[in-house]
Amino acid sequence: MNDKREMLRHTVATLAYRAAKVLRDAPPDFATFSSSETTRTPGQILAHLGDLFDWALSIAEGKQAWRDNKTLDWEQGTDRFFAALRKFDAYLASNEELHASEEKLFQGPVADALTHVGQIGILRRIAGAPIRGENYFVADIEAGSVTAKQKAPRREFD
Repeated sequence: MNDKREMLRHTVATLAYRAAKVLRDAPPDFATFSSSETTRTPGQILAHLGDLFDWALSIAEGKQAWRDNKTLDWEQGTDRFFAALRKFDAYLASNEELHASEEKLFQGPVADALTHVGQIGILRRIAGAPIRGENYFVADIEAGSVTAKQKAPRREFD
C-alpha cells in the first residue's frame, strides 16, 4: 500500500473517531432539531454522510454514482453511515485499483464529511447537548478503526 493510500485510511479513521463522538448519546429528539428554516437537521446531515461514503466507494471502484437516501432514525442512520465508511475503508485496504486519486477522494467526499461532522457537533451545542472538547492530537486513532465503537478519549476538557 502506498503512503497516500495509508494516509487516506488514517484520515477516514480520524473521521470515524470524531463522528462516533458527536453521534453517540445524542438526545432522543436531536435528529429532528432545527436551528433555522434553512439549516439541515442533524438527521438529514447524517443521511448525507452515509450518501458521501456510498459515493466515495463508487468513485474508488470506477462506477461513480450519487444517490440521495432517505433520512432514517438516529440509530439506523448511524449504523448506515458506519457501514458505508467500513466498506470504503475495506476497499482502500485492499489491493484493488483506485479509479481516482487519493487527493480527489480526500478533497471530495472525505473533506465534505469532516465538515458535516463538525456541523453536527455545533448543532449539539446549540441544542443544549454539547460534547466535550478533546485534544485530538493525543487520541488513539489508527487506520482501519472505522466503527462507532472507538477507544476512549485520552484527554478531554470542558
